Amino acid sequence: MHLKSLLVAVAALSVAAPALAADSLDARLDGLAKAWAHANFEIRDKAAQSEEAARVAAQAEGLAKQYPGRAEPLVWEAIALSTEAGAKGGLGGLALAKSAKGLLEQAERINPAALGDGSVYTSLGSLYAQVPGFPIGFGDPAKARAYLQKAVSANPNGVDSNYFWGDFLFRQGDYAGSVKALERAAAAPARPGREVADRGRHADVLNLLAQARRKAHG
Repeated sequence: MHLKSLLVAVAALSVAAPALAADSLDARLDGLAKAWAHANFEIRDKAAQSEEAARVAAQAEGLAKQYPGRAEPLVWEAIALSTEAGAKGGLGGLALAKSAKGLLEQAERINPAALGDGSVYTSLGSLYAQVPGFPIGFGDPAKARAYLQKAVSANPNGVDSNYFWGDFLFRQGDYAGSVKALERAAAAPARPGREVADRGRHADVLNLLAQARRKAHG
């Protein structure tokens, strides 16, 4: 091969390598999303759900080590740990929730817009909303409100951002506000490749929406 041809080939490889790496990361993030959706929405047994969520979190942790400086694997690790925490409950669940919060804070410092759907804000807001407050845990309604409002601002038509905002408002006794948020969640557009997550989340939305409507009109 002539030197000029070799240089052209090397240049082409140097351009292609980052693109291939990006494709590999995107594919693996998609795999994490699907594995988490299966754990969170399709596994009903709490012990089995905890085990599967832990497996997803471990995969995300490995991906985060391969791609230091990228926020997306940290977000998925935190989301999986949150599912594991919910399945375990108790002090073990609280420790996992604290770990998830730390990962999300790290992701927020790197890229708060990671995953492009407000996931960092949604996940932090839901943790602050659902974890018990001091002295047991770190729950904080004011921080929950601030993060969930940021999530809705980042993704005004999203199913998750509006569901968790509606869930927070329901917990705060704002049933009319909860209905509005949950109606937006119910009308959220489908996400290609996220069919399991969409189906499971919409079931959550409709269940809570029915409760909020009863409360709002009761």
